[in-house]
Amino acid sequence: MSTHQSAAKYRIYPAYCFTASPTYNVWVKLTAADVQALRTEPQYRSQHIYFNLNYPIRYVCIVGTVVAIDDINLKYTVLTIDDGSGATVEVKIVRLTPDIYNSVESPSNTTIGNVNVIVRTGCFEVTVDHQQVDIGSVIKAKCTISEFRGMKQLEIKRVWIVPTTNEEVQAWAETAAFKREVLSKPWHLTSAEHKKIKKEIKRERRKNQEYERLKVEHEARRGEQKKAWEEYMEKREARLEARRRKEEVMMNAGALI
Repeated sequence: MSTHQSAAKYRIYPAYCFTASPTYNVWVKLTAADVQALRTEPQYRSQHIYFNLNYPIRYVCIVGTVVAIDDINLKYTVLTIDDGSGATVEVKIVRLTPDIYNSVESPSNTTIGNVNVIVRTGCFEVTVDHQQVDIGSVIKAKCTISEFRGMKQLEIKRVWIVPTTNEEVQAWAETAAFKREVLSKPWHLTSAEHKKIKKEIKRERRKNQEYERLKVEHEARRGEQKKAWEEYMEKREARLEARRRKEEVMMNAGALI
């Protein structure tokens, strides 16, 4: 269940610092239990940013065994993953509904390029890279985080079937190492790092302001050039019209002789 817990032992840094975190822009290797333990902070709840200690997390990579496959409706299929961490987590496959799916243009009938959900009379299958996913299959999935009925739920963005036990053990070892080396202690920014981030933000702000200034100047010049061109064309048309009328008068005068 997503709850706000006291962060007295560590600082929740401002959002402008998040990109300096080792977890913000990466697929964070977590267990199902870790995912369910992620918490929200009130000021970031609507942004789908979750926290482990004070690490901001948006993307998750999880490896585990499929223990249930549920055909929810035409839009969603859900796999339940158990990785032996003491909790399970649902990973959601978003399907392309018949009104928007085009088999000619798309290799997949889901939002994941290598995943298909096959439904026909007497048959319901999920395939990854044309291999059937069944109860007992081990998958590795990169996902975004959401919540459903008070529990964390992941939405698959990329997924693979883990073909061997060795690869499964290696993936769990990587998850354990990341938890031990990174997530076991709070994220800390030194004052120098904090100043560097603020300096970079100011530099980027000045860069954007300069870009906007040049953009306005460019648009003004284009406007002036357009106005000058229109004035030139008006004068040219006026000269041509005057010449036409003069020639017409001369021709009419000659016709009266």
